[in-house]
Amino acid sequence: MAEANAAPPWAGENASDAMQGFSREPGTTGPITITLPKAGERKVWGWAVIIAVGGFLFGFDTGVVSGALLYIAKDFDLSNSEKSSVVSVLLIGAMIGALAAGRISDGLGRKKAVTLFGLVFAVGTLVAVVAQDYWTLLAARFILGLAVGGASAQVPVYLGEISPANIRGRILSLNQLLITVGILCSYLIDLAFSHSGNWRAMFAFGAIPALILSLGVWFVVPESPTWLYTQGRTEQLRKGLLKVTDAAQADEIIEVYGRRTALAAEQEAARGEHEKGWRILLTPGVRPAMIVGLTMAALQQFGGINTIIYYAPTIIEQTGRSASNSIIYSVYIGIINFVMTVVAINTIDRLGRRQLLLTSLAGMAGFVALLGFSFIWSWNSNLTLLFMVAYIAAFAGGLGPVFWVLVGEIFPTRAKADGSSAATTVNWLSNFIVSESFLTVANGIGQGQTFLIFAGVCVVGLLFVGRYVPETKNRDTNEVQAALFKRFGKQPVPASRTSAASYDAGRADAGSAVDPAERRQDRR
Repeated sequence: MAEANAAPPWAGENASDAMQGFSREPGTTGPITITLPKAGERKVWGWAVIIAVGGFLFGFDTGVVSGALLYIAKDFDLSNSEKSSVVSVLLIGAMIGALAAGRISDGLGRKKAVTLFGLVFAVGTLVAVVAQDYWTLLAARFILGLAVGGASAQVPVYLGEISPANIRGRILSLNQLLITVGILCSYLIDLAFSHSGNWRAMFAFGAIPALILSLGVWFVVPESPTWLYTQGRTEQLRKGLLKVTDAAQADEIIEVYGRRTALAAEQEAARGEHEKGWRILLTPGVRPAMIVGLTMAALQQFGGINTIIYYAPTIIEQTGRSASNSIIYSVYIGIINFVMTVVAINTIDRLGRRQLLLTSLAGMAGFVALLGFSFIWSWNSNLTLLFMVAYIAAFAGGLGPVFWVLVGEIFPTRAKADGSSAATTVNWLSNFIVSESFLTVANGIGQGQTFLIFAGVCVVGLLFVGRYVPETKNRDTNEVQAALFKRFGKQPVPASRTSAASYDAGRADAGSAVDPAERRQDRR
């Protein structure tokens, strides 16, 4: 992901936290905060809803294949490996799309880039609808993956760059929320066409939100203020600001952009060669954050969540249910995924990240183990469904959304962009590996035994979080780094001599950085 040269001044000091993948809720306070008039805020909310349709498409196109696959497999006579490829090729496209999105967005601007991603969604949908063989369908899913990756990278960035500080966290949460809405709607669309088995119609529905995204962003949503300023288009920027505020505040915002751009350039010039690009993640001052970020990215996927999201009807069908009944039960999974995501978003700042993660991983481990035993010992299919829904609830109420928040908070400021990109890439790669191998492994060793492997991964994740992941709630970047290094048994290390003074001049070591109250918070 490409990081903007200057953070939007109305978004506070943590504005650079906008990132690719599923969205998070970073801090929204800073030394300079500008509150827009209520009418201006309402306009921003309207723009944000249109942009967040990209998140809806993310969820829809990753979820719709779960029901469609039951009928595609029969029409094209697919093997298990071919069924896995139809699911997982989207993830290959997503990795490529996410990596390319930053450069596209920086070159064209956020507005044109997101409009383009909407058109790619529409093209991929059209190819899927007219596909007459396995290979054409595979190409369609790859095209959709490019759009999914682009949306995962740039929708949160666009949202963060148009949002004032006082509503930015809620606006960023729109992306995560609409991803779950998209998954739920995909299950409902699968259900609507399950009796006819018309999988082409299931895919075709995705063209509607794709066109809404492209047309809405192109004709309604203004360009990102941050991007306009970095391109020197201050007059266009001012015209856009006047849509949400008065002339005096617009000029104030532009002045702050200037100061922050100069500061960002000064800080970039002070970085040593070993701190440039991806190399910064290997420096001693960033390594603990990298270990936590990348490990959590892998754990989130190797815990098995997307085997349920992508293959729920296929799994349920193994219990003896019909195809249409299997899709009906997958709708329950979509509903609980949505509801528990809302719960997590509303409790994460009250209960804290660690508590939600520990509770979530413990619940996931227990319920996916019971799910495995239900297949091994042929328990009642209603119990199987209950364990599946409980497992989804445990994930959506913790590890699902909290992972993205944690990644935004665990990296020091100088490594946020590269750290977020690395964690998101590992997340997509892990998603691909699990999705591609699930049916083959389940066919080889048994579905129940495969779920027990996922349970073991969740236990490893629980132990890892308990040992190495600090609480980040209500802590600034320096306090998070101090708590993180303490868990690794080390002292905080500035990235270089040039950055040492700005790193944390007032804190000599982890002990002085964390007061007793914070230590109690970190142990929770």
